[in-house]
Amino acid sequence: MLIVPFLPASNLFFRVGFVLAERVLYLPSIGFCFLLAIALSLLAQSSQNHTSWLNRYSKALIAALVFLWTIKSIERSSEWRTEKDLYRSGAAVCPQNAKIHYNLGKVLTDGGLELDAVAKYREALKLNPMYDHAMNNLANLLQQRGEYAEAERLLLRAVQVRADFAAAWMNLGIVQTALGRWVEAETAYHTALGLRSPYPDCLFNMGNLYVTQNRQHEALACWRNATRVKPQHAKAWINQMILLDNIDDCEAAVHVGREALQYVVDEPGVHFSLGSCLGKLSRFEDAEQSLAAAIRLDPLNAPYYGNLGVLYHRWGKFDRAEASYRRALELDSGLVGIQKHLEQLVAATKANDSAKTK
Repeated sequence: MLIVPFLPASNLFFRVGFVLAERVLYLPSIGFCFLLAIALSLLAQSSQNHTSWLNRYSKALIAALVFLWTIKSIERSSEWRTEKDLYRSGAAVCPQNAKIHYNLGKVLTDGGLELDAVAKYREALKLNPMYDHAMNNLANLLQQRGEYAEAERLLLRAVQVRADFAAAWMNLGIVQTALGRWVEAETAYHTALGLRSPYPDCLFNMGNLYVTQNRQHEALACWRNATRVKPQHAKAWINQMILLDNIDDCEAAVHVGREALQYVVDEPGVHFSLGSCLGKLSRFEDAEQSLAAAIRLDPLNAPYYGNLGVLYHRWGKFDRAEASYRRALELDSGLVGIQKHLEQLVAATKANDSAKTK
């Protein structure tokens, strides 16, 4: 039990390729416990008829060992409470292991600690300069911070290391789009789609590229294909509706919105875009219901209240419009357009009241 289960993970007979983990020590640990129990049993039997110190202190020795190992088990268990604690303990034990720093970078990213995550990804690449996943994840963080030049260099390295890395090709397209290198970005997207099909996120980002190039129909086709492959892709639904709204095809936008709600009924952005289009079509009651649903799902979104105010303003429900405008400005005082709408509404109300008194 001690030796045989340990041999496959020992790297003695063939390369395993991972740091010795606790999960592969469970069975050998059982064997060690068996040996210790046998040794202590033999010790107790051999000292029954003797007054040696072993007989006097063997029980105390066993109790001390159990106590110390219990404390150590509690201490080790505390390191498994969260992924962050686990990987930090791993980094303390194996500071030269690139994968531990990479995993810690992922956990820190999920926790919103982006600067710390960047440092961990850099450490992983320092230890393993060919770590393509670390390059990709670090590039994503740098892209979000607007550091496009370094992000592009990392992604170009990543696809050189692994030419079939579809996610890195897609992210390269995102970065090159931001840099205005649209031809190269489109090539990167096509490469990603050739490596992974279907790839709804890549289709979504390619649609974003086409919008920047004023290629609306191709953008719509990309987003439509993305939702066919992944009907829960809320951003692709919303972008279709926004683009159709911008080209004054609100009827089509409403149709897309109704279809989207079959798959993403709890997505506030879909309700909001649907309400905006319905309002432009003067279908005020339906628009009110959609905007109210958006606010119910995202009650702290100031523009939602602002657009509801615009709807009431156009609908002639000025008291509700004023209340919605004021609520929007409470949440975000920087909404200049809403502030102007409120001032115009208040001025018109005062003028109307003044005319009535005369």
